Amino acid sequence: MRQPIADITPETKAAEITGWVHEIRDLGGLAFYVIRDRTGIIQATIVKKKAPEAVLEAAKAVSRESVVRIAGPVKAVDKAPGGRELIPETFELIARAETPLPLDVAEKVPAELDTRLDSRYLDTRRPRIAAIFQIRSTVMHAVADLLYREGFISIQTPKVVAAATEGGTELFPIAYFEKEAFLNQSPQLYKQMMMAAGFEKVFEIGPIFRAEEHNTVRHLNEATSIDVEVSFADHEDVMALLERLMKNAYEAVFERCAPQLETLGVALDIPETPFPRITYAEAIDIAAPRIEEDLRFGDDLGTAAEKAIGEEMGSHYFVVDWPTAIKPYYAMPYENNPELCRAFDMMHPRMELSSGAQRVHLHDLLVEQIRAKGLSPESFEFYLQPFRYGMPPHAGWGLGAERVVMTMLDLANIREAVLFPRDRHRLTP
Repeated sequence: MRQPIADITPETKAAEITGWVHEIRDLGGLAFYVIRDRTGIIQATIVKKKAPEAVLEAAKAVSRESVVRIAGPVKAVDKAPGGRELIPETFELIARAETPLPLDVAEKVPAELDTRLDSRYLDTRRPRIAAIFQIRSTVMHAVADLLYREGFISIQTPKVVAAATEGGTELFPIAYFEKEAFLNQSPQLYKQMMMAAGFEKVFEIGPIFRAEEHNTVRHLNEATSIDVEVSFADHEDVMALLERLMKNAYEAVFERCAPQLETLGVALDIPETPFPRITYAEAIDIAAPRIEEDLRFGDDLGTAAEKAIGEEMGSHYFVVDWPTAIKPYYAMPYENNPELCRAFDMMHPRMELSSGAQRVHLHDLLVEQIRAKGLSPESFEFYLQPFRYGMPPHAGWGLGAERVVMTMLDLANIREAVLFPRDRHRLTP
């Protein structure tokens, strides 16, 4: 029966493995085949004078990245990977890989990112790349676990919609029979509607679509968003939740992914809570003297400003008390100072990770703010209707999964954190 390679120790008597041929070294009388599965590698050593003829014939036909099944005794060998080697008594070629390979899985020959993404099925065979996605899986597991433990209900909202979440033109139009439709840029409207439904605490992990013509290392046109909404809560409540979630994700990776972190050469720093909080006005004061742009109160914080503030803060932090004018219509203004709202961004020193707010739950105020943004309340009637029938106070946020992984592992490009990126230029594979 097939055994995971990582389970084979120097004390193992015999094993049967199935995996990919990572490397081949033929030294004449000896041939070494390094075999890889998702758990690790092992060396299979063929002594040609002693090996069965069937093993020799099968081994001759093998190329790098072919799939093989090998069975035989295991010997302790200090110089072999993992301190053990497999001596093949049977050697079966299951699927031969063509040569040359589109890229070098052993990583002796570097490949550009575009080449790697074109052959992602090979790229992810590389232990370093596989480690990223094993860690990403752990992050997503930890996120869902914490939210379930805290009593959240998982929901799924539509990705084909008739109206924009926040207005604007950054939408992907699609053909939907005789109607105009778009790919949804956020589950925002629907998760708020679930507050009127009495669900009280909901979350969704799913795709979002932004038709932004960016071509940077930190933007995608299809991304994975972790969204929550909580009834009878304000912005401080959901900021505290976000801190707990981030710390829990880091701790899970630290505890469960030591081999993957070692493969990547990442020394993980678990963020301390509570995260520091600075006001938007303080953020402007930090950034303005440090960047060449003319940055004034009421401007959004661009890349240069975020970088300057991040260098000053040095760890995860929140920017709070944003101008109402530059946040979405559903952000709740302060009663005593309506020019500011109960919105926040959670930042990593490299970039924004999450945006959230206490929401407007009063119908008339929401209509007023929609109009103030130059939008038509009639276009949002399906969304506004629940606010007429007992909408509780509520708050929430959206968190970019790829950005969490990117900053956690100090990846250079956000495309490294998603299997099949969709950006301005890439639609396949």
